[in-house]
Amino acid sequence: MYFEPMDYENAGLAHNPLKAIVTPRPIGWISSCGGDGSVNLAPYSFFNLVSDDPGIVVFSVQDSGPNRQKDTLRNVTETGAFTVNIVGAPQLQAMNTSSGDYPYGENEFVAAGLEMVPGKTVDVPHVGGVPSALECKLFETVKLPANSQGGHYTAVLGTVTGIFVDASVVVDGKISYAIISPVARMGYHDYANINDFFELRRPVLGN
Repeated sequence: MYFEPMDYENAGLAHNPLKAIVTPRPIGWISSCGGDGSVNLAPYSFFNLVSDDPGIVVFSVQDSGPNRQKDTLRNVTETGAFTVNIVGAPQLQAMNTSSGDYPYGENEFVAAGLEMVPGKTVDVPHVGGVPSALECKLFETVKLPANSQGGHYTAVLGTVTGIFVDASVVVDGKISYAIISPVARMGYHDYANINDFFELRRPVLGN
């Protein structure tokens, strides 16, 4: 079958398959603080690393309605900082709890029963118990094109300024995926634990 974006029903599909096609997607569990000192924690599945030297990450935030920003975007815009918490299997349920539509200023760390660990390079806490966290300074926000109803996403790019790694997930000087059991977002309401790992080196071409 072939169809243009958002014309999936005419192709006999019940739901837009785009997010089911581009999988698995890592989850950026973003903690941020507002200019008023409030703390927010929310997961974003449009998230990834886009360069490693310097380290730059990106996550994308959907607008909440006319003239209303998501709490994360508001905070990052006000303070210029955020932290990416990496979600392993033990953090799955707390991550889901933090995804609720809480009023601005309500602390999702508290709602999900999570410890706040102070940041070192940014004034933003990371989640206690996560396998890793990336402290970031805001590099740029990019308002993405609007859809036919006027809704849009904003891409947030941040420069990594500090990296926390829990010693328990390091084996022989390398991050152990098996210990982290990273959680990934699939399509629809589906998630996955990534637990099948293998090494595949690039081919060496002739001299």
